[in-house]
Amino acid sequence: MKVAVIYGGISSEREISLRSGKAIIDNLDRNKYEVIGCQIDEMTDVFKIDNDIDIALIGLHGKFGEDGVVQSILEAKGIKYCGCNPLTSGILMDKNYTKTIARQNNLLTADWTSVKSVEEIDYGLIDRMGYPVFIKPNSGGSSVATFFIKDKKDVENAVREGLKYDEIVLIEKYVKGVEYTSFILNGQVFPTIRITSDNEFFDFEAKYSTTNGAREEVVELSPELDKKLKEASNTCWKVFNCKGYVRVDYIITEDQDVYLLELNTLPGMTETSLIPKSAKAMGISYKGLLDKLIESSL
Repeated sequence: MKVAVIYGGISSEREISLRSGKAIIDNLDRNKYEVIGCQIDEMTDVFKIDNDIDIALIGLHGKFGEDGVVQSILEAKGIKYCGCNPLTSGILMDKNYTKTIARQNNLLTADWTSVKSVEEIDYGLIDRMGYPVFIKPNSGGSSVATFFIKDKKDVENAVREGLKYDEIVLIEKYVKGVEYTSFILNGQVFPTIRITSDNEFFDFEAKYSTTNGAREEVVELSPELDKKLKEASNTCWKVFNCKGYVRVDYIITEDQDVYLLELNTLPGMTETSLIPKSAKAMGISYKGLLDKLIESSL
């Protein structure tokens, strides 16, 4: 079976994608698969992938990866791939759309607004939401250009920085709590991981630093909270028509309210990423996880 691993890309998350791609390539079982690495340095590189590939594992992150564009090209070429379809990918890449649909389906998510320019900033609305707020690119990932803003005077600069990465910037109310993540493979919710950090939030440094990183632990929740989180994850899977696998991120408050942060259709796949850790808690190795991703997609 020919398996193409697509990685690299043109987004601000390219370096993380290079790591994910290398990990996937290194761990695919050569007794089962003929592995073909496809590093993307320009968007047109995708068109060079041979049409006789049996399936593609997409290790791209951010734009031209998680936004459904690559998936659309693969479908046009008749190549099967792991993960969500173009429409689902595009919707979930857009935090504003994701939160709107979540609210319509009775999922908790923090209050927010979005702007396309500094002139659109509604300080009165932000005051009503209350500080602190997060300001970040609407379609960004890996906490790139994400700012934790405590004062009105810092809002405009954060929005300007966010607009360097995206046409829309999200301004979102801060919800105090602990971050948790839920890995879903083919509709099955895997063990939950709790994420804590000495940083003010789970930012880029906390996610990828080897010296000042986050603590990521598989946890056993109380029966009531576990049920609540799994119900939220199952709702996300169905409402957004997910396929293959996704990672759902939450904030859980002291009152045990489960707030949806976002869904990641192509989450990090380095050997120390959250998904492999969750799978390991089920006794599934990295190699076994890749087998399951391929099997569920075929």
